[in-house]
Amino acid sequence: MDILTIQDAAELLVVDPKTIYRLAERGELPAFKVGRQWRMRKRDLDAWIEEQLRINEAPAAYAGNQQLLFNVQSVSTGQIPAKKGFSDSAFSENSDLPVHRWVPWIAGFSAVFVAEALDHYLNAIPAANATVLDPFAGVGTTPVTALLQGHPVWGFEINPYAATAARLKLGVHGIPVEALQSTVARFETEVTEAIGSGREPTSRPPAGFVSRQAFFSPPVEQKVLLVRDFINGIVDPSVQECFRVALASELVGFSNYSYEPSLGTRAAAGKSDVLDAPVVQVLVRKLRQMLSDIRDVQARVGSAERPKVEFHRGSFFDLHGRVPGGSIDLVLTSPPYLNNYHYVRNSRPQMYWLDLVGSPGDLKQVEQNSFGKFWQNVRAQEAVSLEFPLPDLEADLAMLRTINTHKGQYGGAGWANYAATYFNDCHRFAGILARILRPGGRAVIVLGNSILQGVEFRTDDLFARICELQGLKAEETIPLREKRTGSSIIKSSVRANAAKARTSLYECAVVLARPA
Repeated sequence: MDILTIQDAAELLVVDPKTIYRLAERGELPAFKVGRQWRMRKRDLDAWIEEQLRINEAPAAYAGNQQLLFNVQSVSTGQIPAKKGFSDSAFSENSDLPVHRWVPWIAGFSAVFVAEALDHYLNAIPAANATVLDPFAGVGTTPVTALLQGHPVWGFEINPYAATAARLKLGVHGIPVEALQSTVARFETEVTEAIGSGREPTSRPPAGFVSRQAFFSPPVEQKVLLVRDFINGIVDPSVQECFRVALASELVGFSNYSYEPSLGTRAAAGKSDVLDAPVVQVLVRKLRQMLSDIRDVQARVGSAERPKVEFHRGSFFDLHGRVPGGSIDLVLTSPPYLNNYHYVRNSRPQMYWLDLVGSPGDLKQVEQNSFGKFWQNVRAQEAVSLEFPLPDLEADLAMLRTINTHKGQYGGAGWANYAATYFNDCHRFAGILARILRPGGRAVIVLGNSILQGVEFRTDDLFARICELQGLKAEETIPLREKRTGSSIIKSSVRANAAKARTSLYECAVVLARPA
């Protein structure tokens, strides 16, 4: 049949149906609607595939590359995109983009959004001369996208698991393809045989990792431990890191937990437990996907000189002194949101199972050093004051302290401490931006509003004003999403559905400039 559905097209292109739907909605696939359903003619889709192959086979080098490497669509035609035309910034857009798709990340960026921002703000500067920095790099979408477009990059990330994934992706050029391929083949044979023979693993579950219910079923845990035995025996460090990241990226999928969107039990989300899982087969599929992407990167880049990469695991607040003053052309990042208090805890399983933390104390240290801290670490303190003058914010915090006073630190007083700590960190961050940006350089900071105990904080507007207190110019605020997925904190109108005037969680890009 010549007429294809979304599912038919997804199977033909071997991508997620959501990717086909998004491309059709944007007019980037030759599709038409029958009622409310998208349909495509196969001959049109075949012609589109041939065109994409023609584009992708064109020579690609670092310098002057104005197209996002590996994208299924053309991000840029060399023209500056309209300011209001940026794509959705959500990480889900990366699900089918090679290298970016290796690790799912709830609090991450879309690589297409990053590429559009790079084109827009650095269009007039040769890529090799325009340095890009992400101080909250997550799993590396901004620095990886910038690197593949030829920019020197800086990245910082406090979450040990995210930093591990980002560092691996930034080192994609140096991963030994043949060694990885042969190790994947050996892994599939040896671990499958070990599982079939009932061999006892020598690895043990991480001692410090505690969950409300068993994280894995016994059969799954046995398989994962045998996988860890194999990984521990890999000699080549970059090949071993590929296996570690592959395991971590699939870990929750094998477990009795899921992201809804924060990490919780499957039972609490109305799902049945995972009694068994094809662990080896899933990991082999992931590793082969990674292997294909690595080959593609290395073939496309060839002998082109690799731009400078500086990536550091740790708090940007502690390490920002390593960045020379006035050296950054574009900062493109998204700090943890005011309601994103699960930022570190969402990846507890990966951190423990990769031996990146060994105890709750290690985890708490990361939480205490994180941007905005963690609610539980500041709620019981004496009233936290703002470290800068912003009267209307002070008034909102004072009002927040009057809500649910009978709950003590669990009421408005605890959340006011949390918010004051967060905005103090915003002020400190703004001062660092003013130091590291070159004159005329810009920062694009993606933020969303938050709701605490029913009180809305328009973080984008507040952050822009805080930055102006530090000498930066707030050029504009660009709406990205009118609604976003995510739970707001305790008794918000969004969560409780109690307010007459509904409040939506939105997302914006705040554009700042250091005056020339």
